[in-house]
Amino acid sequence: MARHTRKVFGLAYRFTGRVDEAEDLTQEVFIKVYRTLDRYHMGDGSFSAWLMAVARNQAIDHYRRGRQEHRHRVEQDPASLEAVASREEGPLRILERDERVKFVHRGLRALPPELREPLILCDLQGLPYEEIAETLEIPLGTVKSRINRGRLELAKRLLGRGSEYREHA
Repeated sequence: MARHTRKVFGLAYRFTGRVDEAEDLTQEVFIKVYRTLDRYHMGDGSFSAWLMAVARNQAIDHYRRGRQEHRHRVEQDPASLEAVASREEGPLRILERDERVKFVHRGLRALPPELREPLILCDLQGLPYEEIAETLEIPLGTVKSRINRGRLELAKRLLGRGSEYREHA
């Protein structure tokens, strides 16, 4: 399990936007995996893909449970891995980076889940298309299409400077 922790944490972080929540969610995922390990069968695919599917489902459940609370906290506390400052950075650079991170997170949250999830798994997690298809249990062509549509939609929203952001349920 230790070798999978980073991938699970990365996925959890991309869904939550907060290090502390991602750590908690990562623990929840591994507890769930431990409790449901008997449901994994080698014939169903790789353990890594199964684990990431469990992590994704746990992240979605977590998101649904605390959507309102999460939205408020992210706006109040933009702490994230990208926002951790190096010692050479000044306050203005830190503030600019925090704003960029919040801006992109808002753009990602505004995407419908069917576009957001493959985009996070591909562009932020670096998973290959085949593994994304296996994790999301959708055809490879659908993965490619959704990633392309997600990128276009995110770019449109970011270039529109957020004036069209609408949270999708």
